[in-house]
Amino acid sequence: MRWVLLAVLAGALWTVPRWLPSAVVAVREWIFRRVNGEEGIPVPGPLVAAEHFERVYADPAADGRSRGAGLSDLFWYWLAPGPQMHQEHLEPGERYRQVARTTRRVLAVPHARCDELATAATRRRLDALPPGRTTHVRLRDLMMPVWAEVYYELVFGEPCPPAARDLIVANADDVVTALKGTSLRHLDRRDRLTRYLLGRVEDGTCPVVLPGGFSARETAWYLQGAFFNTAVVQMSEAMAHVLLSVARHPHRAPDPGDDAELDRAVDETLRVHPLFGIAHRITSAPIVVDERVTLPAGSVLLFNYLAYQRTGPAADDVFDPDRWLRLAKQEAHYIPYGVAANRACPARGAAPVMLRAATREVLRRYILTSAAAHTRSLPSRGPAYLTPAGVRAPGRIRLAAQAFRDRWAGAGRALTQLVCGTYMVLDARRQRLCSTYFEEARP
Repeated sequence: MRWVLLAVLAGALWTVPRWLPSAVVAVREWIFRRVNGEEGIPVPGPLVAAEHFERVYADPAADGRSRGAGLSDLFWYWLAPGPQMHQEHLEPGERYRQVARTTRRVLAVPHARCDELATAATRRRLDALPPGRTTHVRLRDLMMPVWAEVYYELVFGEPCPPAARDLIVANADDVVTALKGTSLRHLDRRDRLTRYLLGRVEDGTCPVVLPGGFSARETAWYLQGAFFNTAVVQMSEAMAHVLLSVARHPHRAPDPGDDAELDRAVDETLRVHPLFGIAHRITSAPIVVDERVTLPAGSVLLFNYLAYQRTGPAADDVFDPDRWLRLAKQEAHYIPYGVAANRACPARGAAPVMLRAATREVLRRYILTSAAAHTRSLPSRGPAYLTPAGVRAPGRIRLAAQAFRDRWAGAGRALTQLVCGTYMVLDARRQRLCSTYFEEARP
């Protein structure tokens, strides 16, 4: 009997990487529901089918963002400091319009300039890698300094000094690791960037300022949230997904000299692994879905990008960039940058060009390979090998060892996410940053 029990225990331990991460996700979701309640109407879901997704999302009454949703406390907690100035979380009205107008002006960059900025920053980053040999990297970490430099130059109109780049990377990395539950928040790292931005605003060396009615600190928070949190994090995540997709499917790697192929690879990556998970909106008036369903005012709508993109004619999760040769985007349920009528990503014009340029530059220099798991949340940060031309790429044994390490690392990460995620959900509920802000009747 003892040997049987030992055998069962050994078998359970050996299979830990297969069952533990999914079990922990289930526990985390249960904890989230217990703490935050069952607030929210999933879209698509039982009340709002996929065919109504974009119409309901675009409805003028689906305009509330933070006020009235308990869920907002958690997002404000993750996006501190200054979440009340984060463009995506401002309530509709004149303040939102002024902030959004400023963001659009910063990002109204000609495509040639977008390509130039992304190419130059990627080259500088790749030049720092050891020459002439295969390098193991975490793709998100590799690319984050690229976007720190790009967005610094867009905001300040000058090359990014290393000290400022390091502040931006430390801030963005802390935001995204907290969002994924792989670490707690470290507000001291974020505050260093706030102080830097505040100093630039106050001494008049920041070309991007909000119009009258906003304080210098509010402007610093806005810059930090819009460009050095969201933009840097999302572009780093997007690049990690694109490059890991190529690394895991080398036979489908695009020709770096063919922009159309590069675009299809980027589009397919964002279809399989959309950057946005769930966007919540609070209705300001009833929305008629069909003859049997009307969503009352005050409803919290949870728009699930991944679930929506898994409906329609491109519903599978197979990485196949050539599908876009056969399928028009308007026919697919494909919304990588949101719905234009309701706070679509302000970088939707610049981002695809920049992603293409950075991908082109990496693939011109390296062959990418990886056996690591590829999930939408990507808590592993995208482990991959970069092999320059003329150098032997990692073989099966090395890739098998990488897959083994990645599975066991994933099991440990899952436990970390359970502990950190639970603490932050509880702490966010305790602090009630969003609820308290609106209870104090701020505009």
